Amino acid sequence: MPRDPAAAAALYCRASRYGDAESQYSLAWMLSHDRGIARNDAEAAHLFAAAAEQGIAQAERMLAAMGGTPMGEPPPCLRPPEADVLPPKPVIAAQKPGAKGSAPARSQDWPAMPPPAQAPAAIVDFVQQVAPEYRLAPALVLAVMATESNFDPAALSPKNAQGLMQLMPDTARRFKVSRLTDPTQNIRGGMAYLRWLLAYFEGDVALALAGYNAGERAVERYRGVPPYAETRAYVRRILTAVHGQRSHPFDAAVTPPSPMLDFWRPVAPKRP
Repeated sequence: MPRDPAAAAALYCRASRYGDAESQYSLAWMLSHDRGIARNDAEAAHLFAAAAEQGIAQAERMLAAMGGTPMGEPPPCLRPPEADVLPPKPVIAAQKPGAKGSAPARSQDWPAMPPPAQAPAAIVDFVQQVAPEYRLAPALVLAVMATESNFDPAALSPKNAQGLMQLMPDTARRFKVSRLTDPTQNIRGGMAYLRWLLAYFEGDVALALAGYNAGERAVERYRGVPPYAETRAYVRRILTAVHGQRSHPFDAAVTPPSPMLDFWRPVAPKRP
């Protein structure tokens, strides 16, 4: 077939949005070398960074040669695919203690969902009893646990994430988990982190899940779900498991919201 750089770039862009690291690197190389498409070093730097964060060594070298951490907003080719962007449902914040007005939002506001078929009955019972303490829907906790460890309390990832909720040692210390191998502590630590993330991202389930998988700083840097294949597949899988629920009540007293949310929210039109 005849060479068509524009068509190649469009395909690389599409694959990049799904988190394909090789496509991110290839498109960045085209943008930085003026090969068939207009040169754009700013967009190339973002694409090299995303590929480097997924383990492409050449991308890391190219990024270093371009001066390191990219600046500004990520390019369109790193935004989530349109198929993954659904209109958010209204988010209800749980009020701070002592606030006047309507009753605080509850995790029970989510529709009832059956637990994963492979979930042990003892774990399901524990989550159903304890999740309300953290104002979490048990279905969300169980979906995260199924994806993280498939309910294996001895699960250990190559990055040293441990236990049923696959907590990293730093996250465990942050949420006062002293024994990662203790299933009760591990589940409670994972619930505490999920509660914090939901408050930090004001009930946006996709952003909270992305933060759980890739870290909240990566979510902020990319203005949404980071362009990592693993993270985007992780978020899609859990959203499917919870029947597409995109928002969750959150406790505003847990933490102030991410300051980056102001850059993502659409500006409300002024009334005439």
